[in-house]
Amino acid sequence: MVAKDTPFEGLAIGGQRVAGSDGRTAPTYNPATGEVIAQVAQANAADVDQAVKTAHARFTEGRWKQIRTRERGQILQRIANLIRERVEFLAQIESRDGGKPISAARGEIGAVANTFEYYAGAVNKVHGQTIPVNANGTALTFREPLGVCALIVPWNFPLVIAGWKIAPALAMGNTVVVKPASATPLSALALADLVLEAGLPEGVLNVITGSGSVAGSALVTHPLVRKISFTGSTEIGVGVMKQAAEGIKRVSLELGGKSANIVFGDANLDVCIESSIFAVYDNAGQDCCSRSRILVERPVYDEFVERFTARTKTLKVGDPTDESTEMGPLITPQHLESVANYIRIGDSEGAVRLCGGEKPTAESLSNGNYLTPAVYVDVSSGMRIMQEEVFGPVVGIMPFDTEAEAVKFANDSPYGLSGSLWTRDIGRALRVARSVETGMMSVNSSSSVHIEAPFGGMKQSGIGREQGMAALDHYSEYKSVFIAAD
Repeated sequence: MVAKDTPFEGLAIGGQRVAGSDGRTAPTYNPATGEVIAQVAQANAADVDQAVKTAHARFTEGRWKQIRTRERGQILQRIANLIRERVEFLAQIESRDGGKPISAARGEIGAVANTFEYYAGAVNKVHGQTIPVNANGTALTFREPLGVCALIVPWNFPLVIAGWKIAPALAMGNTVVVKPASATPLSALALADLVLEAGLPEGVLNVITGSGSVAGSALVTHPLVRKISFTGSTEIGVGVMKQAAEGIKRVSLELGGKSANIVFGDANLDVCIESSIFAVYDNAGQDCCSRSRILVERPVYDEFVERFTARTKTLKVGDPTDESTEMGPLITPQHLESVANYIRIGDSEGAVRLCGGEKPTAESLSNGNYLTPAVYVDVSSGMRIMQEEVFGPVVGIMPFDTEAEAVKFANDSPYGLSGSLWTRDIGRALRVARSVETGMMSVNSSSSVHIEAPFGGMKQSGIGREQGMAALDHYSEYKSVFIAAD
């Protein structure tokens, strides 16, 4: 039952918060308690049309793209500053709506501020060229914005990934319509209010909430949308790409992952094990970069498994508001059941579960979507839990004997998003990093995300790159102009 005083969150269109045209709403829940946080407006095709036409009008009016680059950068910097001022406010939203431990949520909001600050500095550093051509004259190139960009954001890192898309799109002079995930819409709506306070013109950033099948599909197929940036599952990404083909829309996709963590015998296990724990279980394993396949050189395999499993058993699973919590709940009861089904699959495939994969026994956690972190051994590369993206706190650990075998196992996946390798041999590190088919590889680290560096995958993990200066290529086009000399 929904309490009478439950807040209502409207769509953000043209600088105003409005109800959906048919008045429909849907609840968003706290994954830790099952309680309804807010009733959120559900956009239909007419609402999406209004949002896109508003963004298109702002683009064609030039109210954003024709603002001088220095002023555009200053507005992005003010957005960054306001986010920093309101870290606690935004972190509380993200923690309640997504079930994140509050300490992790604070770190994510800080990263969002860093993203806007980075692109604030990039605005006036993107430029064209003068090119000598085989003609009597000069060729120039300009970097032109695309127009209305549809930015579709997942539920696992709602504001972080929204920032990855919004900031470079705005930096290049585009206008945007953001569609957050149905399970975690609140932080994007809060950002829509904040950017107006920072001086972003009304209608340059719009947020529509609702289902992917209705609001998302209407956004992807809208004729005035020039660019789609989607983060989510590979299956849905295929559908987005097919829909986008109708209008020859520019598309970038950041999709699934099944990343490998390769541990050689000379690795510093003290550092490696602690890092590898959070490379799997951070955000309850709901991370496309999760290193959920651990490959360990046989001489240190037994020690690694023993120490990794012992540390896993000590992870504090619990209330996200508790500062000491290390892993919170999964996002929804339906997703909890999906991960639990993979636990059953792993057991039935003959893998040995050393710990986890169960509901916690604490009464205080009984209403939340909790699952204890699971460790499997005696796995083979072809098992479903080693091939498919579980998107939960589940890891499989298997041994290897040679460098070539490690690379073979790492590449035995339809995905290629991220990964890690641990060794003190720099030559081996370079060989393996170049040989593994993945968009990102960390050596003696589990960190994939650096705002200054490109982020994206190979194979079925997606198309295009986010972050760094490379992201700006996906929100602009080159225009060539030839000026005759005679």
